[in-house]
Amino acid sequence: MATHEVLVLNSNYEPLNVCNMRRAVSLMLLGKAEVLQHRDAPLPTVTGSMHAPSVLKMRYQVRRPMPQLRLSRHSVLARDNYTCQYCGVRGKDLTIDHVVPKWAGGPHTWDNLVACCRRCNLKKGDKTPQQAHMRLYRKPKRPHFVPYLSLPLYLKAQGKHEWQMYLPFFEEFATDAYIEQSA
Repeated sequence: MATHEVLVLNSNYEPLNVCNMRRAVSLMLLGKAEVLQHRDAPLPTVTGSMHAPSVLKMRYQVRRPMPQLRLSRHSVLARDNYTCQYCGVRGKDLTIDHVVPKWAGGPHTWDNLVACCRRCNLKKGDKTPQQAHMRLYRKPKRPHFVPYLSLPLYLKAQGKHEWQMYLPFFEEFATDAYIEQSA
């Protein structure tokens, strides 16, 4: 039961969080949230079964400061779609590379960090891409993302069809499947 995820929206339909089924059911039973969309599979209970929630909306406005987009390893990997920016290999076993090395004055910023496979990271070493005769697939930049959810969580949530209509659309993170469904 706790492995199923539920999108939680604020009372103004702004994405708040993704929680597990146990938390979602408790929000419903306490009267703090209402179900906007049900999951296809029913949720077994002691007395039978009930419709399992997929999207909840809080009944009151949850006040919180506007979160900032954090520069982290997970955010850089998510921005680059878990793809090496030098050779294009996809996977979870990636490192973060400074395009302009630190010794050459390269800052630790969105514009200088990329996802990189271990092979390319060893090949590039402590050189610039030009010195190592390597080319970037895409120039790194800070995402134009308003982070209601963290970037990795937003990208994971975007992959769930029933949640897409509740998430803000950012073209730079649009997946091929999302674009085909919208067309």
